Amino acid sequence: MNFDLTEEQELIRQTVRDFAEREIKPIAQKLDEEETFSTDITKKMGELGLFGMYLPEKYGGQGLDNLSYILAVEELARVDGSQAATLAAHNSLGIGPLYYYGTEEQKLKYLPMLCTGEALWAFGLTEPEAGSDSRGSKTTAKLEDGQWRINGSKIFITNGSEEISMGATVQAVTRVNEDGSKEFTTIIVEKGTPGFKRVQMHGKLMWRASDTSELYFDDCQVPEEKLLGKVGQGSKIMLSTLDNGRLSIGAMGLGLAQGAFEMALQYANERKQFGKPISKFQINAFKLADMAMQIELARNLLYKACWLKDNGRPFAKEAAMSKLYCSEVAKSVADEAVQIHGGYGLMKDYPIERFYRDQRLLQIGEGTSEIQRLVISRYIGC
Repeated sequence: MNFDLTEEQELIRQTVRDFAEREIKPIAQKLDEEETFSTDITKKMGELGLFGMYLPEKYGGQGLDNLSYILAVEELARVDGSQAATLAAHNSLGIGPLYYYGTEEQKLKYLPMLCTGEALWAFGLTEPEAGSDSRGSKTTAKLEDGQWRINGSKIFITNGSEEISMGATVQAVTRVNEDGSKEFTTIIVEKGTPGFKRVQMHGKLMWRASDTSELYFDDCQVPEEKLLGKVGQGSKIMLSTLDNGRLSIGAMGLGLAQGAFEMALQYANERKQFGKPISKFQINAFKLADMAMQIELARNLLYKACWLKDNGRPFAKEAAMSKLYCSEVAKSVADEAVQIHGGYGLMKDYPIERFYRDQRLLQIGEGTSEIQRLVISRYIGC
């Protein structure tokens, strides 16, 4: 059993870490304060090859394994959750459905531009009354004279409304059966389509420098060939996409926990009370030891899930476990890191304040912790 990363993976980790420290860290607080999405950073991430990392080169990707991609998300989250969210949502939720379910024509049209950092893509699943219950979607699509006519709305959509956001993959109800069950279908909707309105959401607790949006469809018409996958395959496409996305959220939790731990350790070694660094007090030393242990366990679980996926083995159960555990480790570590900082941890002058806010989304987005436990319980036979 080999736990070592390959030389290429180690290089990717260090390259992304250097980029995050150099390009993101100096302006992360300012972007957060101003709730500003950075097109410049997004393009630089594209130039670094972080978009479409796992895609074949013929579609503009790097042809790398999934663990390499997860390492990139982890290293960004170690510095800033907002930029990690932009990368993770675009790669897993944006690019993923197009790559795994698109026709060859669709792949060649969309994927190359989505691998450059010049364009983003969104995942249109969540609705005001359809969160954990994805089958509660009310957005409808009717095929009329070769056009899909879409009506409804989506909410909490990452990468949905920025100028470089080129469109979204949208789940819609295409039929209601006699027993009341619904048929779901996924449709590609491009920016600028008549009847398609995008509204940016503000006032967020977390990820304030990422783009979170509402999408509205008012008799929005798109050509029949914009169908993604097959009619009635929508729920399968969306839920399998979430399986992949859970690895990304796990990486965000792991990276955030690592960053919070490093801040707490540095502060504890520098802060003195009663004539010695507070790291020398057993209560704080034990807190830091527990953080290190939790992070190590989270990393092993997440990397195993990636290994399973890269080796073509079932990984959905482990993805749910990784998402659940890594997000809750992020919560625990960020909380204890604030405690170690004391009153300073409550001030925006210290980045741990931002980390404490950012971690809260991880137990909600892409399936709440409660839903992950439901998923896991079904896999183990409950």
